[in-house]
Amino acid sequence: MSSSPGEEGRLPQAAPSHNTQDLFDSPAPTEAAGNTPEDQVSPVLDASPSSTTSFEMIDMETVPAPYREVQPHWFFCRRANDNTSWLPFSREDSDKLEQACNSADEGEVVVAVDGERYDVHVKERKRYAVYWEQGPTEVRRCTWFYKGDKDTRFMPYSEDFGKSLEEAYMIAVTLDEWKTKLDFPTGETVILHNPKLIMQYQPIGLQDEWMTSPSEQTRPRTVKRGVENIIVEIPEGEPEKVDHLVFMVHGIGPACDLRFRSIIQCVNDFRSASLSLLASHYKRAQQDGQVSRVEFLPVNWHSALHGDATGVDEDIQRITLPSISRLRHFTNDTLLDLFFYNSPTYCQTIVDTVASEINRLHTLFKQRHPEFTGAVSVVGHSLGSLILFDMLTNQVAGSEAREGMPSSETCHLNYDTLEQTLTRLGLEQYLDTLQAENLDLESLSLCHDSDLKVLGIPLGPRKKILKYAKRKWLPEDCKTGTVHLAPGLQFPSQVTNDHDGNQSSGVTPQQSQFHRTQSVTSAVDYEYFDVGIGQVSIDYPQLAFRPQTFFAFGSPIGMFLTVRGLKRIDPNYTFPTCKSFYNIYHPYDPVAYRIEPMIVSEVDLEPMLIPHHKGRKRMHLELKDSLTRMSMDLKNNVLGSLRTAWQSFSRLPAAAALPPVEEGETTIERNLEETHASAAVTASSESEEKSADFWTKILEWPRALHKHYFQGVCEEVESSVSAEQQSEIKVGMLNGGRRIDYVLQEKPIESFNEYLFAIQSHLCYWESEDTALLLLKEIYDKQGVAFEQPQQ
Repeated sequence: MSSSPGEEGRLPQAAPSHNTQDLFDSPAPTEAAGNTPEDQVSPVLDASPSSTTSFEMIDMETVPAPYREVQPHWFFCRRANDNTSWLPFSREDSDKLEQACNSADEGEVVVAVDGERYDVHVKERKRYAVYWEQGPTEVRRCTWFYKGDKDTRFMPYSEDFGKSLEEAYMIAVTLDEWKTKLDFPTGETVILHNPKLIMQYQPIGLQDEWMTSPSEQTRPRTVKRGVENIIVEIPEGEPEKVDHLVFMVHGIGPACDLRFRSIIQCVNDFRSASLSLLASHYKRAQQDGQVSRVEFLPVNWHSALHGDATGVDEDIQRITLPSISRLRHFTNDTLLDLFFYNSPTYCQTIVDTVASEINRLHTLFKQRHPEFTGAVSVVGHSLGSLILFDMLTNQVAGSEAREGMPSSETCHLNYDTLEQTLTRLGLEQYLDTLQAENLDLESLSLCHDSDLKVLGIPLGPRKKILKYAKRKWLPEDCKTGTVHLAPGLQFPSQVTNDHDGNQSSGVTPQQSQFHRTQSVTSAVDYEYFDVGIGQVSIDYPQLAFRPQTFFAFGSPIGMFLTVRGLKRIDPNYTFPTCKSFYNIYHPYDPVAYRIEPMIVSEVDLEPMLIPHHKGRKRMHLELKDSLTRMSMDLKNNVLGSLRTAWQSFSRLPAAAALPPVEEGETTIERNLEETHASAAVTASSESEEKSADFWTKILEWPRALHKHYFQGVCEEVESSVSAEQQSEIKVGMLNGGRRIDYVLQEKPIESFNEYLFAIQSHLCYWESEDTALLLLKEIYDKQGVAFEQPQQ
């Protein structure tokens, strides 16, 4: 297929077939010079005889229908992996775009679409993302569509070409003149056979030389008018009101699933699943106006870590070996994020990026939704959950900045206060240096030693200034001495170094609740170990809001806490600003670890099973439970039948001396003792004693059978029953006394080989409807809205 270089407005990849070519913008139909319409169409019709008979079979109305203007619908272009697709806007967004397009405003008109996550510049025909970095995509007002034999969906023509087709269609309908052929300078030919059959043909001269079959070269396209005549799924519009806001932080690497999609695409899928579940499980509440929707926004920190600002990729590339380049690139781009987070330098970059991005998104969301009064929650996947966990343990309760106030309102310190501070420390000679950089006590509390070193301040004064600024600026309830730890996260014994070089040991009463193994080394400076169990020498930023709930997907939090030396978490410990915490994982997830055993170590608690979104267990789990119950019934029936048979056929005195078996009794020691006692009292003969021994062995056989075949089943049933009873057990205050660990139900195919689906299990949460429903239930339960299970 050939194409001319000056073409504009074409579809980048309209169809996968080689015998198709995109149409270009053309203001009016023209005929090729020196050719009659019949000369142009005849070779095409000869190669496609089926098309001639197909339109003859269509019943034509005797009275032509009056012409009605086509109703346009707006589409946007999506490009992924060198594939281009056109997707429709919702009807609500399309109507808003049409109204803006027909407005008399001469300037640029901006319309918010897709839940106000995108802005469409109508005059420019571009769609821009609001909350994340993404290149602009093309927007088109579509009226006419085409589809080739090998295409899976209809593709829209350019707007100018659609206008030309609409004009020709209007003339044909008005004059009732069909079988009209339209020729365009690009060589494309469209024939209007009748209102129901319109075909596009491509002349042989423009065919691709690589075509193998002449029939494929001349196969026409089907042309349709209006979006109502094509098969396309138009999405439902999203409610304007937002009930709850959720920020989702990704884990290691730029890709979040096996399809190597970004966090933006995965969050889009999760949001779509939540909208579908709201329509099915909260249908009545939506009709009553109690439920609108939950907004999910992605938080991307990987690009900032691997960007040009840090230069870490260039440094790693210089020391990377040239062999197995693809594997090494994957390792550098993905797995190294774990090591970066354990590095104080890059860990600071990661937490600063996550916190600043969350605060930026929160501020922007409040600006675009000024009526929003709902709560905010956070979700972390894999390493992202550990980042959020460390940040939440280091939040300062009662900070005014967390309520969203500007820093100018939270700080009432001025240069006079700074001057008094430096005078008190005997460092007034550095006042001019600090004032030249517009530094106050609040700014000093955020500075590092390297920042003051750049200003030329010596080491001794730097330490004094930083120590005083941090202690002065931190609230009184956060000053716990040299070692600053969270209330429920503390050491049994601690050795630290003060600034004078003296060692001090012991813990405060507040620190006695946190149990950590004794460290072999004592050279770590815990002065920067502020409030929590985060990284050493990391200053954790504060969030601009109080999260309502923290959800962890496939989280390694338990493993990292154990590696850091944490043995258990005090049951009374809670996050300073977040009162709910859910640890959600797949049973085959190799990265996920539990949290509850670190809180309640004396009780073996099974994780809570997340219900299926359709209201029942998966088929293989139900079958497993049914087989377990059947095994128990079989065991009881076998034991009962054997005892009945023994009582029926045994007429010996030893048998008569045996008492009846009580209900539920599974052992026969008591029976045997009473049998021997009865034999001794009656002074039976030696043959009777041998007979009693014979029946004793008979009675021992069911017991051995039960122990060999049914013991494991019985223990499994007892554990499953206890798991249901354990749902009411209070597990610390990290989740308000409720259960923390929640496990998904594996799919039937996954149960055949858990190793085969291990990696997929770690990446399944973005498309898990069970996970999305658990989030919705937690969010709306706190609003007093109960979900209803739809009838299957």
